[in-house]
Amino acid sequence: MKQRVFYDQCTWEYQSGLARWRDYRQVAARIPARVKPWLLDETSLTEHLVRAGAGDFRVQLQRNCWGLPFADERMALDMDSRERALLRETLLLVRGQPWVYARSVIPASTIIGANKPLRSLGNRSLGSWLFKVPNMQRDPFAIALLPAGNSLVTAELQQQASLWGRRSRFVVNRRALLVCEIFLPAFQPWPMIGRF
Repeated sequence: MKQRVFYDQCTWEYQSGLARWRDYRQVAARIPARVKPWLLDETSLTEHLVRAGAGDFRVQLQRNCWGLPFADERMALDMDSRERALLRETLLLVRGQPWVYARSVIPASTIIGANKPLRSLGNRSLGSWLFKVPNMQRDPFAIALLPAGNSLVTAELQQQASLWGRRSRFVVNRRALLVCEIFLPAFQPWPMIGRF
């Protein structure tokens, strides 16, 4: 019973209005040019944010708990409907401002062997770990334009703006996890000039 309460506390704010994710290849032509380089870049977002902030970057852990992922997250990870995952939510801050909201879904079956550090990242960037794993693979992005008032991101972070987001499945040490990144209104590099 205690486990169920923990799950409810972990996910209470996400009961409706979730994002509608689409394969980037189906919507690429509709993504504005100023947004596209950031949404579709396959290298480390953490490294780009560190550079954009001239080193003034930090991760603020919002939530890190065990629970049941949303149905679309389970489907993306080919998880059983009762399989639990570590649900990690962070804000990526540049110059003290929240630029990106990140939600990671890490199935319990993924956190074994060489992947055990995923249990205890705390205020460290998941990307800083992922992009150092040899033979890490990343699936193509799914993209969403979240309407103002969506329940994935809190109202204070949305500021009544539509928000661009991306998510992709990573395979590390033959185990999968899902990472979702939502670009918040304070995000400053729009538009980006040149390549990273």
